[in-house]
Amino acid sequence: MNKLTKIGVSALCGSLASISAANAGTMEVLGGATATWSSNEGTVTGNPIGMASNLTFKGSGELDNGTTFTLTVTGADQAGYSSGSINMTVPGLGGIKINQASGGTGIDRYDDMMPTAWEETNGTSLGTGLQTVAGVGTSMNVEWNVSGDMLPDGMSVQIAAAPVANGGVVNDKTGSGDSGGTGGGYDITVAHNALVDGLNVFAGMSTIEQPAGSSAGSSTDGDRSQYVLGATYAIGSVTLGYAQSRDNLQGNGAGAASYYENSMFGVSFSVNDNLSLSYGNHKSDKKSNNNSSVELEAESFQLAYTLGGMSVKVAESSVDNGSYTSGSAQDRDGTTIALSLAF
Repeated sequence: MNKLTKIGVSALCGSLASISAANAGTMEVLGGATATWSSNEGTVTGNPIGMASNLTFKGSGELDNGTTFTLTVTGADQAGYSSGSINMTVPGLGGIKINQASGGTGIDRYDDMMPTAWEETNGTSLGTGLQTVAGVGTSMNVEWNVSGDMLPDGMSVQIAAAPVANGGVVNDKTGSGDSGGTGGGYDITVAHNALVDGLNVFAGMSTIEQPAGSSAGSSTDGDRSQYVLGATYAIGSVTLGYAQSRDNLQGNGAGAASYYENSMFGVSFSVNDNLSLSYGNHKSDKKSNNNSSVELEAESFQLAYTLGGMSVKVAESSVDNGSYTSGSAQDRDGTTIALSLAF
């Protein structure tokens, strides 16, 4: 997305420890124009034409002690306001980010890191019902991105925490209310890209408090835990990736999901500066507490062609046992086409 405009603004901040008055900052409006056409088997598509603006407002500034801050507010498609975050980068400490349930923090950043020409395998118009790991990334959370000065070269570490990990989004001076028994949670993620040229290794874990089965009215057998481990490797114009993840829901209701175990791989190929191709495959096994299991498999062939400020993207996707329901009625194919214009 390209910058539409830049408006000079100034901000004043009261004294807080060593943080003093803020210097003049900037506000940018970012966006793009995207139109899509969706055609999916086995569902009623209705009007297949869609549109996205991807409008994002981004403000930034710097405090007298060298701390920089960024405010990001996104209005996605039909929503007037969909997500926001405040990120402060403190010299020697790293980034402190307050994230308003927009995803991309905690273990959610690694839910599907496979190389692709356009979207994740389950990110097209074909609804797969795929369950991936998210941790506290989809709840109001605070994340510490540890400063690189404190880590070996090539390593990154993030620690995210949510006082209540129930996915609720709240305004200032308010609370989220009853959490339905869900307590706090934390995620730890680690990545290293300097072990071998072109290799990026990543891992993460998450724990969210849940009441045990002995508690009155509880529908779980204890805390929810999630894990992910994977790697991508780029050599020339080809990038390969593989990862595994697991979400232990600990459901104890009749036929409730006990855990989801996922494996995924992907390969992308840059034909030239304009054309990219990719293939992605994601398998997910749902295990219920009555020992029954269903395997969902989703795959997507994708193409992206860019010419100046215009790009055309195509995804041919399919899913078997969509939404973890067995039977041919849940085996579907779909095509998604997008035209994007940058300005």
